[in-house]
Amino acid sequence: MKTAELRQTFLDYFKQQGHAIVPSSSLVPADDPTLLFTNAGMNQFKDTFLGREERDYTRATSTQKCVRAGGKHNDLENVGYTARHHTFFEMLGNFSFGDYFKREAINFAWTFLTGEKWLNLPTEKLWVTVYAEDDEAFDIWNKEVGVPGERIVRIGDNKGGRYASDNFWQMGDTGPCGPCTEIFFDHGPDVAGGPPGSPEEDGDRYIEIWNVVFMQYNRTADGEMLNLPKPSVDTGMGLERIAAVLQGVHSNYEIDLFQDLLKAASEILGGAATTEASLRVVADHIRSCSFLIADGVMPSNEGRGFVLRRIIRRAARHGNKLGANGPFFHKLAKPLADLMGEAFPQLVSSLKQIEKVLLQEEEQFAKTLDKGLRLLEQDIADLKGNEIPGETVFTLYDTYGFPVDLTNDIARERGLTLDYAGYEKAMEAQRERARAASKFGIDYNAEGLSIEGETEFTGYDHIDGKERVRLVLVNGEERKAVAGDDCVVVLERTPFYAESGGQVGDTGLLTWNGGRFEVADTRKDGDNHLHVGTLIEGELTAGQEVDARIDHERRERTKRNHSATHLLHAALRKVLGEHVNQKGSLVDPDKLRFDFSHFEAVTPEQLKEIERQVNEQVLQNTPVEIDVTDMETAQEKGAMALFGEKYGDVVRVLSMGSDRYSVELCGGTHVSRTGDIGMMRITSESGISSGVRRIEAVTGFGALAWVDETVNTLRETAKLVKATRETVVDKVQQTLDRNRQLEKEISAMKAKLASSAGSDLAASAVQVGDLKVVAAQMDGADRKSLMETADQLKNKLGEGVVVLATIEGGKVVLVAGVTKSATGKVKAGDLMKHLCAQVDGKGGGRPDMAQGGGNDASKLADALAGVPAWVEGNIQ
Repeated sequence: MKTAELRQTFLDYFKQQGHAIVPSSSLVPADDPTLLFTNAGMNQFKDTFLGREERDYTRATSTQKCVRAGGKHNDLENVGYTARHHTFFEMLGNFSFGDYFKREAINFAWTFLTGEKWLNLPTEKLWVTVYAEDDEAFDIWNKEVGVPGERIVRIGDNKGGRYASDNFWQMGDTGPCGPCTEIFFDHGPDVAGGPPGSPEEDGDRYIEIWNVVFMQYNRTADGEMLNLPKPSVDTGMGLERIAAVLQGVHSNYEIDLFQDLLKAASEILGGAATTEASLRVVADHIRSCSFLIADGVMPSNEGRGFVLRRIIRRAARHGNKLGANGPFFHKLAKPLADLMGEAFPQLVSSLKQIEKVLLQEEEQFAKTLDKGLRLLEQDIADLKGNEIPGETVFTLYDTYGFPVDLTNDIARERGLTLDYAGYEKAMEAQRERARAASKFGIDYNAEGLSIEGETEFTGYDHIDGKERVRLVLVNGEERKAVAGDDCVVVLERTPFYAESGGQVGDTGLLTWNGGRFEVADTRKDGDNHLHVGTLIEGELTAGQEVDARIDHERRERTKRNHSATHLLHAALRKVLGEHVNQKGSLVDPDKLRFDFSHFEAVTPEQLKEIERQVNEQVLQNTPVEIDVTDMETAQEKGAMALFGEKYGDVVRVLSMGSDRYSVELCGGTHVSRTGDIGMMRITSESGISSGVRRIEAVTGFGALAWVDETVNTLRETAKLVKATRETVVDKVQQTLDRNRQLEKEISAMKAKLASSAGSDLAASAVQVGDLKVVAAQMDGADRKSLMETADQLKNKLGEGVVVLATIEGGKVVLVAGVTKSATGKVKAGDLMKHLCAQVDGKGGGRPDMAQGGGNDASKLADALAGVPAWVEGNIQ
């Protein structure tokens, strides 16, 4: 059975068993700070297991894309060298949310694996493990399914602590968990290895193919096991593993999907053998890299982007080992899309972006390799001994992405070794820093105020209303508030929008007879709106009726900016390409800020067209349509779900502009017609990280104010250069041209002065042994003049040492030069370090020329006076 057939067969089977087929979630977990990447099928259902989220189904099945290449679940170093480790894999799963439990889950798995209509695996080839204390699961397997007791293995707490067992599953240190039962396939006595639980279990004979987790507990940070509201089931079966079993091979790299990828990679790399470990690395890594980019991750120097960059560079390095002479990795994105695009259409729609990102990363890595090689050559030239220091190896790896194995290859060619102990020490220090700074160790159970109930939001249609107070919190405790208290008020209903989706929360007032509460912000806690502010007068307690009124003008300005953000997003995709995805946004009354994926600066011409398209939609003044529907219908209408957002079963579809110019899911507040925006002006465009750009813009009266300010700036500039609005550009250009000409003339005059000074200074040289030494201060000179004078002096001295200094802005500037013939006796870099230490600074350089500076100009004269003595004492 082909891999694609197997994927569909699994989904079809569980659909017949009443399961809803749920699409794979993004590789970037939504609203889950505990995970670096999605690494299991249950990730998207975590809140459902915890009872925090209700779905309109109690049984689900999916094929989930997963990445394990960073954080706690990291298989990267094993990839390519073992039969089953991957950075990317698919997890087939079926899930029960308080519906069926152990008996049904076990029978579902067994029927699918052994049923004649399904996979029809021989029952005698299957072994089972259970948690040692789970007698119920053992009896179901033995007495009901009929698995002989000798093929059911009890696994206890074999990992050093309570519940630390191969058969007790947990997502992380906190969160849903429970005992599990696993199904293994026996490849037969011709393959080395023993059954699970035996000393030989790490062999390849017995391979785990299915894991059924019985979700019973929620583990807290202090280790307490709390019963989940409803016992549930989470199963997982690796698609690549079961495909290998069905296709009669022992390695995942031998299944049809990988064989096709390996052949494509081999052709691109000039015929490398498909059994090469390096080729397997390349074939594996193209999957994780392509899917991560398709899900909006961009290479960077931190977090998820750093992991992506590391995988790309690892693939490039292995391609180099196979003989690649230039960028090649990006060429594999198309064969991958051909193979997996039907199941994952985003590979096809994002293909151009994937290829572009991979190509740029390959080209950038080639440059860093070149820089790293130059640094390594310099360090080898200065090396004392035959061991390259660990700090150097670490710097090459950490700063330049220089693989350690490449550093070792070069060292071996020179008869050198690496200080691995020093390298590991530096790496461990970095790991400690990363662990300390990591965002991905947050306790998933950490809650806000955990307020029960739900606030009904009326603000789409109302700006005020008589509402009843449900809760008043002062310093986090429920009690009556009095004038002067900072507190949180929860209403049964509210017109106040709570901050979410990039839109800031509303401000305004709650008033009643004898009282006034000023709302400074509105936030969300679960399904509740928290009105955060200060009680100005009176008393406030639960049960009171209040008049709730938002700051209407502030809301209107925010709505203009929010609606313009949607039009801007659509314009970006139309002008720059469909690869553009939202990476973040901020919408407040004064401006809008929109972050998006794009790998190069937006040109002025593109910005002009983007702005033109948005304002064209504004001027057409079409109605803004809002449709409340289910997610499936929304997707059929072409609604775009925003990157990283989590949506419920009922969603708001916002359609804006002519011919549905923009269609997105959004829960924010918006204008009634596009013309209400007034106009939009882009105020800035910049890069904020690798592959992520930011646009800031203003609308309505903010746009008018920006235009007025720009016109005033132009008018003032025209006055300064004595021009009119029409001639100001030419006049400024003339002024700049004149300044450049004057700078050239000044530079030429300084060069003449330097030449003259050089002749005078040469006459003042002091003889130190067989060297002539000049150390002088040149007032009014700049660094360039010092360098030029030092070069002239070196030519005139024959064999000698030159130190020149000046003071700029209270800071010392130093230049040291040693004639080529004298560098075997004195090093300019060593002399510069000595001088800088005396003037509270730092510096260094080559043996023949060095530069530096210092903060203490009062010690410069003494430092220069001591140069001859230093030279005399350091001549080699």
